[in-house]
Amino acid sequence: MVIIICFLLIVAGVIVYFCYGKKGVAARVGISLLLAGLFLLVWFFIWVSISDQWYLTGQPADTSYNAHLAISFIGCYLICLLFVFKAFSVKARRITAVLLAAAVIASNSVVAGLRVLNAARTYSSVAGEVESYGRDVSLVEYEPFRENTLAKSLDEPSSLRLLNNLPRLEGATALYPLYAAFARAVYPEDDYRVYSTDNVFAYNSHPVVTCSMTSGAFERLVNGEADLIFLMGVSEEQREMAHERGLELKLTPIGREAFVFFVNKRNNTSNLTVEDVKGIYSGKITNWRKVGGDNHSIRPYQRARNSGSQTMLLEIMGDTPLMTVPASDYHDLMYDIYQAVAVYRNYRNSLGYSFLFYISGMIADDEIKLLSIEGFEPTAENITNGTYPFANDFYAITVVREPENETDAERIINTERLIEWILSPQGQSLVEKTGYVPLN
Repeated sequence: MVIIICFLLIVAGVIVYFCYGKKGVAARVGISLLLAGLFLLVWFFIWVSISDQWYLTGQPADTSYNAHLAISFIGCYLICLLFVFKAFSVKARRITAVLLAAAVIASNSVVAGLRVLNAARTYSSVAGEVESYGRDVSLVEYEPFRENTLAKSLDEPSSLRLLNNLPRLEGATALYPLYAAFARAVYPEDDYRVYSTDNVFAYNSHPVVTCSMTSGAFERLVNGEADLIFLMGVSEEQREMAHERGLELKLTPIGREAFVFFVNKRNNTSNLTVEDVKGIYSGKITNWRKVGGDNHSIRPYQRARNSGSQTMLLEIMGDTPLMTVPASDYHDLMYDIYQAVAVYRNYRNSLGYSFLFYISGMIADDEIKLLSIEGFEPTAENITNGTYPFANDFYAITVVREPENETDAERIINTERLIEWILSPQGQSLVEKTGYVPLN
């Protein structure tokens, strides 16, 4: 926008100078406009080269740029008029020009100082968030039998009740609210107590409902420490791990969920195509302008390998190679990738991804904006009818194994009964109540 204004000033100056005579007041006005446009253009490139690195600020850059633009234009134009019209002596003109330049510099410094002050305030307000990197969202509020738990409940007594040899449940963070609701409906409340402060719960002192995230849950399953895990999918590396141990995986679809991409709410981009996503994450598309946004570079964050969302991204990429990003742009936790996009200093560039319920239900923050894909938003309706491209089943996963004793045999039977119940109308109603899309 500034470049266009400078161009118009220069063009206007040339037109006025040549069209209204090369002498007189009109010519002087034309020359002043021309010089003001040139000076303003030089100022713009100098200022952008400095201020474009100041990502952490308390207000949108456009506001401060407009202030600097107005101050600099008025100052430049007055100085140009001063020398073009030669209203004063040479000495007087020089002194006045110096004073005007000092006023322009001082005014710009005041605006810059306000930006720095706002930046400090914003930084202090988000410092706690930045320091919380490495911690995921708290799952305590979803404890199955916690008072005022956020885990959903049935409107009627469950048709299945398990009292002994309870299946040990594990899974991804995004699915914990769901399988906590399953435990709330089917498991006994008596003697069900908090096992530790690390989102681990126990029945008769043995952990039965835990959340170790995707990779941890899968390792516990193949190690025989969990009976049933809930994941968005399984990576090729995880399949290899099970194969090497001679284990057969059984994946049972129990619901559907959308894989979503999101930007800071200040980013003007609103839609990507499937090819845009592949282009960005392969490194072929590096500027938001290429996908309908502003002229800023794209910083596409990624998750750790074998995480549920990274596995989904690789599935989307297909045969297109995934680019390697700096270590600082990899995040172990979904909350970290959300937070990196949400903070103001990253609003121009950042792009993240996650699952719909995690972002919209568990975090539910208005600092980010979900992108539509191929013109379709990630709504329950679009997930159900298949118009949103990145909608997939999620699974209850077990391994086929022989029981070691009678207790183990009963736990295997109870696991099968629990999966059957999850697929029943009651189980599917909890899928929908929690915030996912049921199979039916």
